[in-house]
Amino acid sequence: MGSQTLDTTVTTFATRSGLKLTADVAGAGELGAVMLAHGGGQTRHSWASTAQRLAERGWKTVSLDLRGHGDSEWDPDGDYGSDRYAEDLIDVAATLPGKPALIGASLGGIAGMVAEAIVAPGTFSSLTLVDIIPRSDPAGVEKIMGFMGSHLEQGFHSLEAAAESIAAYLPHRPKPKDLSGLRKNLREGADGRFRWHWDPKFVSGVRRDQPSNRGEDLEVRCREIAIPVHLIRGRMSELVSLEAAQAFVATLKDGVFTDVAEAGHMVAGDRNDIFLEAVLAFLESQPASATTVSHLSSIRA
Repeated sequence: MGSQTLDTTVTTFATRSGLKLTADVAGAGELGAVMLAHGGGQTRHSWASTAQRLAERGWKTVSLDLRGHGDSEWDPDGDYGSDRYAEDLIDVAATLPGKPALIGASLGGIAGMVAEAIVAPGTFSSLTLVDIIPRSDPAGVEKIMGFMGSHLEQGFHSLEAAAESIAAYLPHRPKPKDLSGLRKNLREGADGRFRWHWDPKFVSGVRRDQPSNRGEDLEVRCREIAIPVHLIRGRMSELVSLEAAQAFVATLKDGVFTDVAEAGHMVAGDRNDIFLEAVLAFLESQPASATTVSHLSSIRA
């Protein structure tokens, strides 16, 4: 398909609740459509490299800003439960030709599981779950939410200060010299301070959506998912242990597991090369009905 940079169109999708969601759309879609749903606190820009590569290969890519994030609208009632995110994905999928594949990282993956296992089975052609399973490690979840809430109101006095905060949270990742990418995840207020580009109510909404039995219930329902499911885990993940990942995939009707070395929870950002290789292999050659487990841990850039 070549390696040229394809044009991206900024598009707005309307959900059943009336919220407007912003997305980057690229590619002609000869191979079908792929929706990309980011993790909590991220924006659609986290998929830039992945979406471009998929578009070059012949996929139509739809990289969403989830509700309350990026350029999408904030929910006036602060409704950021997983059911609402699932409904949003279903509404966008309904506007696309055929059944799109979904790649969901963390929050986006949870929404995809809820959509396919509970709300509207058959919405997607496949699910790629990026470092997320129904029952993630509570300590890991709390660490992430703690980071997201640490500068919730006061923000940062500069982009450099925000970069320092991220570097302390992700010590394994080299600190970027160019902060233009980080700028897309922050908004500058009238006071000159930079705050994350998402609704502060999101943090409290996620905490309300964590009843102790929700993960167990979702795990049980996921066993009935009829489409192929690909779990991609970062080997340094604080949310998904190797044992938990393997156990979850073993319960699926049609599951594949990829374990990526030198990557944490944000796999695509840590090792985008291996992440892309795994994603393309799965999308372009759907796995057999038998559950298989594959490891890319020995691959190095």
